Amino acid sequence: MSDFDYDLFVIGAGSGGTRAARVAAAHGAKVAVAEEYRVGGTCVIRGCVPKKLLVYGAHFAEDLRDARHFGWDVPDDCAFNWPRLRDNVLKEVDRINTAYTTTLGNAGAEIIHQRATVSGPNEVTLGDGTKKTAKTILIAVGAHPAVPECPGHEHGITSNEAFHLESIPKRILIAGAGYIANEFAGVFHQLGAHVILMNRTKEILRGYDLQIRDRLLQISMMKGLEFRFDAAFQGIEKHENGCLTVHMSNHEPVTVDLVMFATGRKPNTFGLGLETAGVELDDHGAVKVDDDNRSTCASLYAVGDVTNRIQLTPIAIREGQAFADNLYGGKATKVDYDCVPSAVFSHPPLAGVGLTEAQARQKLGSVKVYSSDFRPMKNVLAGRDERALYKMVCDGETDRVVGIHMIGPDVPEIIQAAAVAVKAGLTKAQFDATVALHPTMAEELVLLK
Repeated sequence: MSDFDYDLFVIGAGSGGTRAARVAAAHGAKVAVAEEYRVGGTCVIRGCVPKKLLVYGAHFAEDLRDARHFGWDVPDDCAFNWPRLRDNVLKEVDRINTAYTTTLGNAGAEIIHQRATVSGPNEVTLGDGTKKTAKTILIAVGAHPAVPECPGHEHGITSNEAFHLESIPKRILIAGAGYIANEFAGVFHQLGAHVILMNRTKEILRGYDLQIRDRLLQISMMKGLEFRFDAAFQGIEKHENGCLTVHMSNHEPVTVDLVMFATGRKPNTFGLGLETAGVELDDHGAVKVDDDNRSTCASLYAVGDVTNRIQLTPIAIREGQAFADNLYGGKATKVDYDCVPSAVFSHPPLAGVGLTEAQARQKLGSVKVYSSDFRPMKNVLAGRDERALYKMVCDGETDRVVGIHMIGPDVPEIIQAAAVAVKAGLTKAQFDATVALHPTMAEELVLLK
């Protein structure tokens, strides 16, 4: 009989924690999962899933306008009902939350709907004061939106609250220039708000290919979004009528109806008690782990955004799977972080996999770049001037494709298949040898010059 209450105690029931718990239980481990909010984590509850549903809803604004060019008599006063979209999205979140909860229970994991903190290498303390022991503890508590420390910051919201707004603001300032900022900027703009994006540097979407993000910036400005670069918060002033005046460096103040912070995310390690087990954190508060997801305490592991490696849901899931297979399934598994595809569900979306052109030139020296700058067929008939841009980055010595970067309609769907080719190390010649599927946008990938 075990000396512990559980073989595995998981703190956090998001994508990584849920996968780890379910697989560990399937391997025969006695597992408990503590979750103080809702099963499903950021992705399901207040991240990827509801965000993508809002993106779908926002796209109808352009689609309805374009439909007239395709023969559909769409009335000019086509009304949008935000509460209906919001509530339908939240209903879908409820459905998936229930499905996640059911799946965990069916796998044999015990779900404890309380906050849990670490109180020793093999002990956790629940919110009601109860203590539980486990041979292994897995930290999978994710991250939370970072809010700048400036006077009046309490008047702003984060992406967490964006899904629950009573109405769409007429004017919104979004602070940040990463994927969350650009995605919500597109959503709010399409749903009728005037959007101002404010960023403390001159760059948007740092880490993505320069040409691709420049194209998004051009299109966004053409659509009417405003940008304030080299702008740091100096304060937010709230007026009696509810409006907010934002004071910033290098720019005149702006008055809006809503301020949203999308200025990064911080690991949820504060107050978790990790110091009681000797777990080391990095400068950002993330749990330091090795290739097997083990922390500096031998009995504590961590997966997902709390480790601040690559903050993507599929990565958290793979890390959870690898952790459970290693410890309980007898399978030596490590997560491969090379060639991880990613996308920004902006308007239009962009996506990429592998090395950017700049990264390739720095790493390889000899590089060949092929591109296609074109106007999608649908945009032509709709009278829309937006152009798509596809880029392929190749090793100049071997012809191997080391990166693909795209902006345009449906590119997140296209990049998933393209990522297989990049991961497999295919060459430009092998792309060229593939017959094009016409007429599609994706055919440009095998016709690049």
